[in-house]
Amino acid sequence: MLIGKPSTTALRVALRRAAHQLADHPPVLNDPITARLLTPETVGPSFARDLERAMHPVGQDFRCMMAARSRYAEDQLAASVAAGVGQYVVLGAGLDTFAYRNPFAELRVFEVDFPATQEWKRWVLETAGVAVPGNLTFAAVDFEHQTLAEGLRKARVDASQPAFFSWLGVVPYLTLPAFRATLATVGGFPVGSAVSFDYAFPPETLNAERRLIYDRLAARVAAAGEPFQLFFTAEQMETEFREAGFHRVEQVGTDEMNRRYFADRADGLKLSDARFGIWTTAWV
Repeated sequence: MLIGKPSTTALRVALRRAAHQLADHPPVLNDPITARLLTPETVGPSFARDLERAMHPVGQDFRCMMAARSRYAEDQLAASVAAGVGQYVVLGAGLDTFAYRNPFAELRVFEVDFPATQEWKRWVLETAGVAVPGNLTFAAVDFEHQTLAEGLRKARVDASQPAFFSWLGVVPYLTLPAFRATLATVGGFPVGSAVSFDYAFPPETLNAERRLIYDRLAARVAAAGEPFQLFFTAEQMETEFREAGFHRVEQVGTDEMNRRYFADRADGLKLSDARFGIWTTAWV
């Protein structure tokens, strides 16, 4: 069988989530599934080296960031479910594992991704013996030939009912028109709908130390063929939300994320002072 390939970024994110489970106790994000998915068979001969690198103290900040952003989105999802939302759409799902450890029996989950990445993920799930739950729908969307709205309709997402969307680790790689098209689609859902994602500040707004950290990261993702290209200030993001139909916005920086998820840890684990991005949730 010819298997689709994931994006390099999706695989690296998953490796860091798996490393977080193994290296940091207790984990900020309790995700035992990811480690089951990543093996020499599914990742390839570099698996052991890549996982060891992700577990190294030098890789701690990336482990923290990947774990914290997923925990943040899942906490926001839980609040939405408590308020009556019954649909969860994972945009750019990659190797996200929420659907396979979903504690909400009535919540319908939709994983949206490019067909090749989704094909690879389904092979990984089968290889790892991880069952696909009945309340999960895969929505393979080729954005060169269809819109997100068309893909959601095909997957039978009910646009007449509120939905919660997560969109992690995607926005910095988009063009502005693609970002606005997606935000408009989410903003068209009924009151009670929401979206959580992370985004990057414009590099020119960073101080010298943070700019150096950013430049190193940007060079790595560009070398992998997935360069950063979209940035916002917090004020610009507020404007984008308002114009797309959102009425309430939360923007959470590093200090608040550390307070929520890393306070009083015996191992001192926390997000670093790099501060070249932010986490946000907006409600329709």
